[in-house]
Amino acid sequence: MLWCYGLAGWKLLRERTAPNALYNSSAQYDAPKCDEDTRVEVTRELMEWIEDRDGPQCLLCMTGAAGSGKSALQQTVAERCAKGNILGAAYFISAGDPSRNTASTIIPTIAYQLGLKHPILQCSIAGAVKHDPLIFSQSLETQMDVLVVRPFESLQRSEEYDISTFPHAILIDGLDECQGEPDTTTDLRRVELKYRAEDRQAELLSAIKNSLLNNDLPFRIFIASRPELPIRTALGPTGSLPRLAYHIQLSDQYDATEDMRRYLRRRFQDIGLRIGQPDWFTEGNIETLVQAGSGQFVYVATVFKYVSERRALPAHRLKTVLNWTPDQGQVTKPFEALDILYTSILLNAKEAYEAVDTHSGHDFLLLLKVFHMKATGAFDLFHHHHIYELLNLENNLLDVLALDLHSLVYLEEDEPGTMELNMYHKSFSDFMYEESRAKDLFVPYSRIYTHIAKCCTQRILESPELHPLPDKRKGMSVSEKCLITAITELDCLKWAVAIDDEIVDFTHKGGWHKIDMILSKPSGFGNIFSNDWDWASIWVNSLVDTADDLEERRSEAAAIMSKHVEKWEHFIEEKKREEEDKIRCRFN
Repeated sequence: MLWCYGLAGWKLLRERTAPNALYNSSAQYDAPKCDEDTRVEVTRELMEWIEDRDGPQCLLCMTGAAGSGKSALQQTVAERCAKGNILGAAYFISAGDPSRNTASTIIPTIAYQLGLKHPILQCSIAGAVKHDPLIFSQSLETQMDVLVVRPFESLQRSEEYDISTFPHAILIDGLDECQGEPDTTTDLRRVELKYRAEDRQAELLSAIKNSLLNNDLPFRIFIASRPELPIRTALGPTGSLPRLAYHIQLSDQYDATEDMRRYLRRRFQDIGLRIGQPDWFTEGNIETLVQAGSGQFVYVATVFKYVSERRALPAHRLKTVLNWTPDQGQVTKPFEALDILYTSILLNAKEAYEAVDTHSGHDFLLLLKVFHMKATGAFDLFHHHHIYELLNLENNLLDVLALDLHSLVYLEEDEPGTMELNMYHKSFSDFMYEESRAKDLFVPYSRIYTHIAKCCTQRILESPELHPLPDKRKGMSVSEKCLITAITELDCLKWAVAIDDEIVDFTHKGGWHKIDMILSKPSGFGNIFSNDWDWASIWVNSLVDTADDLEERRSEAAAIMSKHVEKWEHFIEEKKREEEDKIRCRFN
């Protein structure tokens, strides 16, 4: 029993805690954790950092893509710290659990756990609450100062306890899942809730820095989070933590491929023992699944959960996963858990982007799909640095699009000054390309081609009359390169939909004549198609198909278009014959 006068204060504190957030709570009973022989290197690095009480940095931030295994690592570290008697407090945030998805219970829960480690500390914390019962409605920094810092300083001054033996590890998992406080008075939009959550996460990081890091306290604090805006900002070059925190970028620094193999092999072997069929799977099956996982544990964990359904045949469900395609009208949903994860992240990012008034008229999903298709090689759309001018986009658009997607994608320099989109998860690309999985977030190819075709016709009409193009692209201006790109990408018209009005308008405004004037200049075709006549032939054939298709509905515009296209077709055929003749002469 609490022997000091603060019994009432301790009771108030306990009422403000989140029991489900403890590492060993009933809510964490089936929480993911690392197998004994998996994630060995990163677990060793984490434990060595935590056990080094004299290390230069007292804060460790581990960021990683969604599903990269952060929570499993945090759970494993918590259990090892508890076993070694160095765990001071742990808090596992969960967006889906209202009792532990806001910041209001984080500091009281941490203070409660710390207080249990020593009666003097417990008495000081309880006394602070009894003195000011409204402490829980004050700022996070004030709470941290009153409930943790000052009570611990009292313990240090007591000289009745060897502080060097105090359990010093404080663990916080899932910072990105911390939401704003509930508001029952107003009906907030999702994006407003997101902003509140980001503000609260930033406030918590600030409270940790100003209270725990700026005082002479022995704690080693380990935070795990997706790389969302608040922690990215804090750890960035101009943030408040880059010099104070040790940063582990889990998805970039550690390859989990071999651990994923061990994970699946062990669990499939366990299934084999359960069903009495040890050979029900092959190593090839495991390798296929591991490669599809792209180093992200969430994929193989999802597969195992689906395959291990107790009332189904494991071999049958494994075959379903290996052979699953969205085109066969299958009712099975082996990747449903992943789809829920991707949908939530993508929908949040979409709504946050569209809430900014200056983004009006920009289609987030369409633009993201354009960059995604370029990154995955779905087609060789055009040189990355021409995208912005051709589609009339701001130079930093990709950075803005990806702002709330860093748990799924990362940006990498492609050419000096240009960034390229890259995926952490292959399964995210699969999601983006499959309507049965992306559902309302799916963007069909036809919509992409239609948008590109419209932009191409607009750029051509807006471009000034040009003098003969330089012989090499290196000598061309940006506007000249953009014009060439617009011309070569006009073959998108073949796959565009509901674009008749735009073609007619382009025709009546002299668009085809303008292209003809450019192509008729000396070396016009050669400059635009780099003397690749097979490419030019494919291009003109697609325009022939477009004109033929248009003739049934808009015969006048189709006739004008066909006149120019047939001229180009004859020219290209002649050039191809010349090339063939040169080749024959060379070998005769």
